[in-house]
Amino acid sequence: MIKTLIIEDEKPAARKLERLISLFPDLELVGALHSVEEGINFFENNPHPDLIFSDIVLGDGLSFDIFEKVPTKSFMIYTTAFDQYTLKAFKLNSIDYLLKPIMEEDLEKAITKYKSFLPSELSSNSLEIKSLIKEEKQKLSRILVKIGYNLKIVQTDEVSCFYSENKIVYLQTQERNYPTDFTLDELQEVLDDKKFFRVNRQFIINSNFIHNIHTSPYYKVEMRFQPEEEITVSRDRVKDFKDWLSN
Repeated sequence: MIKTLIIEDEKPAARKLERLISLFPDLELVGALHSVEEGINFFENNPHPDLIFSDIVLGDGLSFDIFEKVPTKSFMIYTTAFDQYTLKAFKLNSIDYLLKPIMEEDLEKAITKYKSFLPSELSSNSLEIKSLIKEEKQKLSRILVKIGYNLKIVQTDEVSCFYSENKIVYLQTQERNYPTDFTLDELQEVLDDKKFFRVNRQFIINSNFIHNIHTSPYYKVEMRFQPEEEITVSRDRVKDFKDWLSN
């Protein structure tokens, strides 16, 4: 039997997932947790399951916080309404990433994928997962940001640029800037590269918001919405930048 655990703070969603899992006779549900605090306590005091179905945004934090505190070798299938955490999810033993509402067909495919790693292919899991990331990596379409104790969804199409300041990466929209949980390197992996381009170590810009481009004495980009700092194109990126603009 495959020991299976649910981490989900919305109890109706947890009950629905329990019902779906019950349709698979070789999965044995060992529990359902509803918070980061419960998760840390469980993993510190119980045998770790084979497979975890975990929401990402919980009432008291992100489920990633659990596994940063208590590392596990359990396989993960993340279930969430937000697609912004795809890259980080795959870095934490994830073999699939299901967007809510979860359909039985999608769940079955995810479970089949998990079984494909067992047991004969266990030795090649790392290579298989890296391959899986390349094949199935989604493009980021929306980002969840915190404003005090509130959450806001920002569509990436609304973002003029991303920039790094004091080790925090911000996104800039028409109305204001917002801090994110990403690094610029991570954003490069998941943003649509037809729209977004990293002009230097500090900025990623959206072509739809370019207002003007100066070419002398160096390449400088003016965005319709941007922080006060000047946005210049690194010398080693100028050719790629021009190619990107022409595509």
